[in-house]
Order: sequence, then C-alpha cells, then structure tokens
Amino acid sequence: MQILGYIIQKEFIQIFRNKAILFMMTLLPIIQLIVLSSAASNEVKNINVAIIDADYSEYSRLLIRKIDASNRMSIYASPFSKKDAIDLMKANKIDIILEIPIGFEKKYLRGERPKLQLSVNAINGQQATVGSGYLSHIIRGFNREILADIPKTPTNQISQASINVVTRNWYNPFLKYTDFMVPGILAELTVLLTMLLTAMNIVREKEIGTIEQINVTPIKKWQFIVGKMVPFLGVGLVLLTVGLLVGKLLFNIPLNGSLLLIFGYAIINLIAVLGLGLLISNFAETQQQAIFIAFFFVLIFILMCGLFTPIDSMPGWAQIATIPNPLAHFISVSRKVLMKGSGLADIRMELIYISCLAIVFNALAVWSYKKQK
Repeated sequence: MQILGYIIQKEFIQIFRNKAILFMMTLLPIIQLIVLSSAASNEVKNINVAIIDADYSEYSRLLIRKIDASNRMSIYASPFSKKDAIDLMKANKIDIILEIPIGFEKKYLRGERPKLQLSVNAINGQQATVGSGYLSHIIRGFNREILADIPKTPTNQISQASINVVTRNWYNPFLKYTDFMVPGILAELTVLLTMLLTAMNIVREKEIGTIEQINVTPIKKWQFIVGKMVPFLGVGLVLLTVGLLVGKLLFNIPLNGSLLLIFGYAIINLIAVLGLGLLISNFAETQQQAIFIAFFFVLIFILMCGLFTPIDSMPGWAQIATIPNPLAHFISVSRKVLMKGSGLADIRMELIYISCLAIVFNALAVWSYKKQK
C-alpha cells in the first residue's frame, strides 16, 4: 500500500503542475454544448400511455382505439386503479396516464362537459409537453368526429358539448427546462472530462519518457493503474460537487433524493469511465491519438445517452447499444434521484450495468498495460 500511496502522490503533483487541465475543463464543455445542440433531435416518439377506463362505454372504447391507432403513441397497459398506473410511471414504463371517468358518455350525450385527466411524467419537460400535446390533439380530433356524426336539432345540445382535458405534470410541475437538463449536463461533464483527462495520462508519460523509468521499477500493473485512477476520481467528484452547487444556486434544481446515493453511484460510474480512459491511453502512442480515440467515444456517448432525446425513441438496436454507455446510466440515475427522489431499489439496474462495466474496463486496462520485466 505504501507503493500505491507514492504513485497517487506523484499523480496529484503532476495534476497540480499541469496548467492545461484548467484550460481543458473550461473549453471542453463549450465544445460539447455546441456539438450536442447541433446533432441532437427534438422529435419525440414512442410515448407509452396507460388508460384507466372507468366508463366502459362505446365512446370510451372509440377514444381508446383512436389513441391506439396513433403512430406516435402506444397503449402500454390498461390498469384498473390509479395506484397501479402510478406504480408503472414510477418504474418509468409509461409516460402518460389517461383517466376516463364514470359517466363519460352520459355527460357527453347530455351536452355537459366531461373531463379527462392526464397525469404526465414530466421529468423530461420536453417529452412531457410534446406527449401531452399529441394526446390532447387526438382527443380534440375525437371530439370533432363525434360532433360531426350527431345531427343538430333544437332539443339536442350535444353539439355544444366538449371534452375538458386536465393535465398534471409529475416530478416537474412547471416544466422547467433546466430541472431535467442540468442534472443531465452535470453527469455529462463529470463523465466526459474525467475520461478525456485519463485518456491522455499514460500517453503523456510515454511522450516525456518517464514511463520507461516506471517500467523498470517493482511496481505491479494493478498498482500503476489504480495509482493513475485515484487522483482523477477525486477530480471527478470535485467536478460533481461544484456542479451540484452551481446547479442549486443558479438554477435551483430539485434535490429530492439522497446526495449520498448520487455520490456513491458516481464513484462506481467514474471508476468505469476512468478504466475506459486508461484503456485508451494504453493503446495510444501520442496524446493526439488519445484525443481522437476518446472523441470518437465522446460523440457516441453524447448522442446515445438520452440527454436531449429519449432513449425510448431510438431504434431497438440503438437502445441495446446504450447499455455499455456509462453516460446514459449516469444521466438516468441523476434525474431519478434528484427529481423523483428515487432510492437504491429504483436504480438497481443502472447499478448492475455500471458495476459490470467498471470490472470489465479496469480489467482490460490492467491487462493491456505492457510493463517490462
């Protein structure tokens, strides 16, 4: 452990001496924002709806069939109670709950104004706004079709009836764009900056010639990799801490969940990302090569992480390809914990995925480091 401590001390000294790190930590986020804003699409598809039909009338069935016929919305479930529907929303399986009350058809035929309630998962404000807009448009179209099919007579007042849609936005009541974007951007900056910095670390040792001195020492391969990782793990946690403070002070982002859970997950996620960065650094011969390779992964991670476009809107193969994406899991966890107040059980799948990635990436980093005997 004493040898490992010396390696970590050496790495901290090198970090504090490297003035370029501060420059990279300020310039890279600007570049990332430019790339993301140019490449990401705002189209929302595959909106999952749960319909609670308490009326079981002809009109309610017609409305359900009309919703089901939409190419942007799919009926995920038809639960019998609001509690079951809420459980589905908490599990992120549905985006909208549509409630059709008892007496819907009778009130409509009497010329009254029956009400439908939409409960929207508004963690992603953009998806909530677009999704509820699509569903409201379908309901208005249904209303016009029903009115057109019924003859107007002096005693028939149904032509004056209409459907009132009452919408409730869950987890983000005021649809604040910053509430769901800031946690995602924070996760992005923390993950990508630490990966880029570590990707150039071992390569820098090669370029200045100090790697040869390390190779002839009795330092074990795992000690070298862990010693390289720990300082940048500290850098990543500092970035996360500063980002949370700035997000709360400037944007007043919600902090509904456990910060201890966020930092605990961040440590595992950063270990996985640092392992990937060191793996890249092992294979690259120059810092320029390391940057190009890392940037290749950065673009993929950004465009397939769900930061701007929901992962559910991607093709099936792309959704599977997001599993080895540490950034996608970090963004999902940060939004769940900060906005929903989710606990450990709610992020267990992300925790399993990132733990596996941490083991694989770091094992490959240790294996690929070529040390002379």
